[in-house]
Amino acid sequence: MNSQDKSVYQFLKEQLYHLQGESAWITEIFLIVLATLIVNFVWRRLHAKILQRAEKSNNYWDNAFVEALDRPMTWAIWVTGITFAIDSSQSNYVSDLIRIELDGQNQAVMINEVILIGLFGWFLTRFIRKSEQHLIAHQVDKEEDERIDHTTIEAISKLLRVSVTITVVLVILQTIGVSISAVLAFGGIGGIAIGFAAKDLLANFFGGLMIYLDRPFSHGDWVRSPDRNIEGTIEHIGWRQTRIRTFDKRPLYVPNAVFNNIAVENPSRMTNRRIYETVGIRYDDIGAMKSIVDQVTDMLRSHEDIEQSKTLIVNFNAFSASSIDFFIYCFTKTKDWVEFHAVKQDVLLKIADIIDQAGAEIAFPTSTLHVNMSQPELAGIEQSKD
Repeated sequence: MNSQDKSVYQFLKEQLYHLQGESAWITEIFLIVLATLIVNFVWRRLHAKILQRAEKSNNYWDNAFVEALDRPMTWAIWVTGITFAIDSSQSNYVSDLIRIELDGQNQAVMINEVILIGLFGWFLTRFIRKSEQHLIAHQVDKEEDERIDHTTIEAISKLLRVSVTITVVLVILQTIGVSISAVLAFGGIGGIAIGFAAKDLLANFFGGLMIYLDRPFSHGDWVRSPDRNIEGTIEHIGWRQTRIRTFDKRPLYVPNAVFNNIAVENPSRMTNRRIYETVGIRYDDIGAMKSIVDQVTDMLRSHEDIEQSKTLIVNFNAFSASSIDFFIYCFTKTKDWVEFHAVKQDVLLKIADIIDQAGAEIAFPTSTLHVNMSQPELAGIEQSKD
């Protein structure tokens, strides 16, 4: 075999080894991807069974944990599998993929570590959010004095999620080589400038914080302000604004800073609703006034929907222009607006029956005209008519 044949043989041998290496590399990548698919399939089936068992238990914490783990774990399986595939690919650009340039120094950074840290933070935020939802849902079955306020639950959940997010960001920065002390120093200096530039935003933020701490109202409360044209039901309390659903079903967005400067009424927290009405009868029926007042008092004392431990007054109190008036002052047991009006209607109809049974009538505005026929002008008019 001459030299030329040897060189050709050597070339063919090298190409064969190269093809064998490429084939082995492709096979390895295929096996890694296949293993990742199998692991992901097993995880999905296992997660479904665990979730089914968790839903049967009375503990909502394990439900939240299993539900929150679903998507982050799926992503973690794929990230790990793809990382192994890249590491075994023997490609020249792998080093470029896992390195970034920082401060003129080429520092190795495992991208999969950054992604896994982010996925762990995502899991924690999902767990907090799911726990909040389950905790609010379970408050319905508890007694009123044992319930935790929805606003408190939402506030704690938001603070925890913000804390997790900030922590994860700082850990990622530390992982890729960024100095955390420098970031914190920048935040301290830049915070002053940001504070001046975003003072309205900060005012709304601290306004929302005071709402969470003072709790003048919470989710579902009916509120109104005598200082502003604000009235409706609280739908959502955010860090910047509060969404109120007015009674004509329009959403009203109020910046939280507004609540620092206005008075807010919360009728949802009233203990009772008040009936305060004035009823007038004719002057001709003044003799029946005492009997009517006594019967109305007895009716209210025996009414099952009137709160007897609160102030209850029925008294004759005024000589009006067209009537003599008595007033009723009492409180209903119910706080519900619709039920209150049903009770009030029943009370007023019973008062009308009492007045009718007493032979009296409810007065309405009248005028009496007295004519002196002895005056010549009027007498002449009367004679001309005759």
